[in-house]
Amino acid sequence: MTATADLYDERGDALASVSVQFQDLGGRRAFEGPIRTIRCFRDNGLVKDVLAGPGEGAVLVVDGGGSLESALMGDIMASSAVANGWAGVIIHGAIRDRDVLATLDLGVKALGSNPRKSVKDGAGEVDVPVEIGDVVFRPGGFVWADTDGILVA
Repeated sequence: MTATADLYDERGDALASVSVQFQDLGGRRAFEGPIRTIRCFRDNGLVKDVLAGPGEGAVLVVDGGGSLESALMGDIMASSAVANGWAGVIIHGAIRDRDVLATLDLGVKALGSNPRKSVKDGAGEVDVPVEIGDVVFRPGGFVWADTDGILVA
């Protein structure tokens, strides 16, 4: 994978750079792939369902509204993502089980962690454009992420 800094030097403003400062919490520090999206708030039912399906190297971008009040993904869902071929997950919200997530071959970027579970009612939307830090993630677009940040085409 090309480093995001080098990729930006090559392509410049053709790429959107996410200004939100995410933490690197997965075992894979650099990841890329086609974008899938979920918009949900303190409900990770859709996250569980989508990560249980074939990832085919995609990156799931979850707009949790920036809430740190409960986790939108933990070790069980992350392990499911690895087993199903997801490259990574970017969560505009919290995760939990960070020590286990750090050992998994999965890119994970999130704002932080909270041991509190989310509800699993399945409220939210899948594969809709989501905006994080003035950058719109569109299903079918492409994302690159590493320790320097996140770029979107």
